[in-house]
Amino acid sequence: MSGNPRAGQPAQPSDLVDVAAVLAAYHDEHPDPSDPAQQVTFGTSGHRGSSLRKAFNSDHIVAISQAICDYRRLQRIDGPLFLGRDTHALSEPATQDALSVFAANGCRVLIDERDGYTPTPALSHAIISYNLGRESGFADGVVVTPSHNPPDDGGFKYNPPSGGPADSDVTRWIQNRANELMAGGLREVRRVPYERAKSADSTGRYDFLARYVDDLPSVVDLAAVRSAGLRIGADPLGGASVAYWEEIASRHGLDLTVVNKTVDPAWSFMTLDSDGKIRTDCSSPYAMASLIAQRDAFQVATGNDADADRHGIVTPDAGLMNPNHYLAVAISYLFSHRDGWQDYSAIGKTLVSSSMIDRVADDLGRQLVEVPVGFKYFVSGLLDGSIAFGGEESAGGSFLRADGRTWTTDKDGILMCLLASEITAVTGRTPSEHYADLTSRFGEPAYARLDVPADREQKKLLGALSPEQVPAKSLAGEPITQTLTEAPGNGAAIGGLKVCTDSGWFAARPSGTEDVYKIYAESFKGPEHLERIQEEARAVVSQVLNQDKNVPA
Repeated sequence: MSGNPRAGQPAQPSDLVDVAAVLAAYHDEHPDPSDPAQQVTFGTSGHRGSSLRKAFNSDHIVAISQAICDYRRLQRIDGPLFLGRDTHALSEPATQDALSVFAANGCRVLIDERDGYTPTPALSHAIISYNLGRESGFADGVVVTPSHNPPDDGGFKYNPPSGGPADSDVTRWIQNRANELMAGGLREVRRVPYERAKSADSTGRYDFLARYVDDLPSVVDLAAVRSAGLRIGADPLGGASVAYWEEIASRHGLDLTVVNKTVDPAWSFMTLDSDGKIRTDCSSPYAMASLIAQRDAFQVATGNDADADRHGIVTPDAGLMNPNHYLAVAISYLFSHRDGWQDYSAIGKTLVSSSMIDRVADDLGRQLVEVPVGFKYFVSGLLDGSIAFGGEESAGGSFLRADGRTWTTDKDGILMCLLASEITAVTGRTPSEHYADLTSRFGEPAYARLDVPADREQKKLLGALSPEQVPAKSLAGEPITQTLTEAPGNGAAIGGLKVCTDSGWFAARPSGTEDVYKIYAESFKGPEHLERIQEEARAVVSQVLNQDKNVPA
């Protein structure tokens, strides 16, 4: 439900961020290295923050970039580093700062040949393609993006030679080293002027767009889409995929219309998200309101967030699909239409994704690998083929090429959008119609997420739970069958709690960026049963934390 009466309505001038102030703060404001809120902090997908809050400033970026150079030397990573950026206002100055440090350290850097924007999946594809068959000289990469975050935010993400999001031990090392450098007044940071860095012998060019777009037929059946004459609409939401969609249409002969080609760092063309903020969340019906209004003009319409690692699927019959619903359909279709995939290749899902995926996997006779939140947990599986599809409830997914080789090891929103067109072209039915088939077979789940206020200490307690600390024996009238603080797919810590029954579950985990904990819940018995699960979930967590007076129950 919306928390703001103007959610889904066009942004007004008063809603827009002052881009000049955001850029000025990036250069002029200096974070306090002793303040945790102003330190470098890598979450599930890089360091993010606002320059206006001293959480994403030049000091952060040069420190992180130097830390990456130090890490590369430590790990003997001596191939090129691919460097790309999205359309957020802070992405350009952060990219310039990063290149200044990389060049000063003698790091071979490959930037976009067209001086354009680089989607996260295009950077992952570049790393995977370069490293294929190599025994040394491996490449890695950095994409400067805060994903779907508001316009005043910046983000900086490191992808090691595996091509996907860096694992926690890597990001922890880089984070700690960057904070050490900031605490030392950046004296150990090497830099050269940007113009000198851009023209340095160590700085080269790479055509991210052509390499990615030309390779798409190896992973999605564009010939079928072209033959069907499907009418497709694509909305980049002002993000890094804007040039990619036009090129996809041109190179592959698709009847594809880019419905909005505008790039504006204030995102003045957006509709407001549920909380009244501007956010390129392509899984939100409020942020996607403009495209949803055009759904009858296309047989399939799709949207991407700012770095195109997420997908939004709009169909004439259903509007915007819930990401969980589309993941289940994608899995059901792909494992029935990819003869080149190995029988042992599993299905990967995050533990807060719908249990509909569990039922689909069981019906397919495929192993299900359930992991904590974070696409990094799928990287090794997508790399060696032991996982053919990895997806998470926040509208992220990727899968193997048709012959079973690796495509990307990061989320690929462009690919997932094109898959919706393939499904429609090959089967003659939309993904939403396929989901209706799944519910008729397996039941119709009700799914929701709640945010509950919590302070730093409460979040710390929640993140360090053990199953023995959970006293409840039943949930919403059913016996509890599992109480998990480690993911069953890989034994990794959830950083929270998941409680399951035969027909429902909830998961609670602390937010990495806000003073809340998140409760994800699902029921196959309908909305009323879901509400009972949510109510009891809050009570269970409150009881576990022994903070009944401070944590709302």
